[in-house]
This record gives sequence, C-alpha cells and structure tokens, in this order.
Amino acid sequence: MDVQERLKKLGASARIGSGKGTPRRKVKRTPARSAGDDRKLQASLKKLNVQPIQAIEEVNMFKSDGNVIHFSVPKVHAAVASNTFAIYGAGEDKELTELVPGILNQLGPDSLASLRKLAESYQSMQKGEKEADDEDIPELVAGESFERSVE
Repeated sequence: MDVQERLKKLGASARIGSGKGTPRRKVKRTPARSAGDDRKLQASLKKLNVQPIQAIEEVNMFKSDGNVIHFSVPKVHAAVASNTFAIYGAGEDKELTELVPGILNQLGPDSLASLRKLAESYQSMQKGEKEADDEDIPELVAGESFERSVE
C-alpha cells in the first residue's frame, strides 16, 4: 500500500460528511495518566524491596479529628524489615459512626476515646431535642377541650 493511498484513506475516515469541502472531525484525546503513575509507583516500590501482601479486604486509617480514611480492597505492599508499608487504591474519607459495627475490633485506645466522646455528644444532642420538643406542647387548662384552645 502506497503512502498516498493510506493518507487518502485516513483523510476520508476523518471527515464528517462525504465531500471535499466538509469539515474534519475534532477528536479529543485524553492522556492515560493512571498507567504512567502506576509504573512510577511500581518502580519506587521495587527500589524499596517491598513484597505484595494478598487477601487484605480493607484498610482503615484513623485521623486525629475522628474521621477515618477507608480503603476497600486496597493493594498493599510491605517491607517488614524496614517497617515500610504502601497502601494504595480508592480511599474514602468517612466518619467513624459510618464504620462502627464492623471496626470495633480494630480500634485502639485513642480511637475508643474519640468514639466515647462522639457517643456522649450524640446523647446530649438527643436530650436537647427531647427538651425542645416538650416546650412546643401547650399545657391543657382544666375544663377546656383541646379543640377550643387551638381555635
């Protein structure tokens, strides 16, 4: 196949209409960033002599403000001798209350203290709402019915 024939074929496929004066189709190409980033990460991990750890279902990182960075099905690499761990994947920022039933066995003393504070603040909020609800109810006067007092 000649170079000119190939160019004519490519030019014909890039046209919107079927004529000499029709405009060419604009094609947006997005760069494949994730593949390059992944290769760089793999090269850096190889330099650190880390080994992949299989069968890890989730990773939770507890932050000082009471939130949790939650990774579901992350990729984990570790170099135990140098105490180096690499965790990557789709991480989400979640509140501790969203993960409470499933992560109680993962909580340390600091996280348990923040969980207690969170529970106490939640209980105080509930008490405040109950007191506010009681204030909205009018008192009934003896000898009058409810319908008359509303009118």
